[in-house]
Amino acid sequence: MSDALTVGAVSSLAGVTVRTLHHYDQIGLVVPAGRTGSGYRIYGPTEVERLQEVLFFRELGIPLEEIKAVVGSPTYTRTTALQRQRQLLEQQADRILTMIDAVDRAVLAERTGVKMSSEEILEVFGGFDPAEHEEEARERWGETDAYKQSAQRTARYTNEDWANLRVEADGINQAFLALMADGTPAGDPAAMAIAEEHRTHISRWFYDCSVEIHAGLGQMYNSDERFRKNIDKAGDGLAEYMATAIAANAAAILSLEEGTDV
Repeated sequence: MSDALTVGAVSSLAGVTVRTLHHYDQIGLVVPAGRTGSGYRIYGPTEVERLQEVLFFRELGIPLEEIKAVVGSPTYTRTTALQRQRQLLEQQADRILTMIDAVDRAVLAERTGVKMSSEEILEVFGGFDPAEHEEEARERWGETDAYKQSAQRTARYTNEDWANLRVEADGINQAFLALMADGTPAGDPAAMAIAEEHRTHISRWFYDCSVEIHAGLGQMYNSDERFRKNIDKAGDGLAEYMATAIAANAAAILSLEEGTDV
């Protein structure tokens, strides 16, 4: 194989460690074309292209397990994936530049002891006010442990905390959008994995989100026009896709807990 590259050469060109390439091989994500007589991994053009695709997905913040599910899908094509990755990277670049500016101002505000204005907070949240439906939430769930826990946690958050929360939430949205672009069904294990990551995100930042509560949130994301409109700002159809993935994930978890098959 005259155009083959050793694992060391690929590591140097791609800016990843040899250990990372070994891991990709072990999990079947990027498998070398073969080995040298001395046993070193070698990569041909096909494997290099696959590595490029994987690294693009990694830059979008998508976990390796989900990347493997995407690139292993029967409907996956390199051209479509690259085109969608470019769109997502452009969108992410715009958001990152905005977020960098917002975080810088948030850090300055914390250091000087000055709170950001309402306009600045709304800018960090991409125009969505997290307190917009606070009164309604208080009326519906004010006596619940979830509401009380969320209110207690968020009351302590700094401007930088809110900015970090938003970055994490955006990463989850982008992971969903990447699967949508690839034509992955919302009930696919890859989409369900992101749905579980979303539930973990809520538990980490707001309140202990049970499977049942998460399923209810998913229904609300799609049925409540206010939530659907806001979620779909990231991509048309995202709210419905999320709701379906959340429902599938909840059903799978509850089925396992009950000891039955899905």
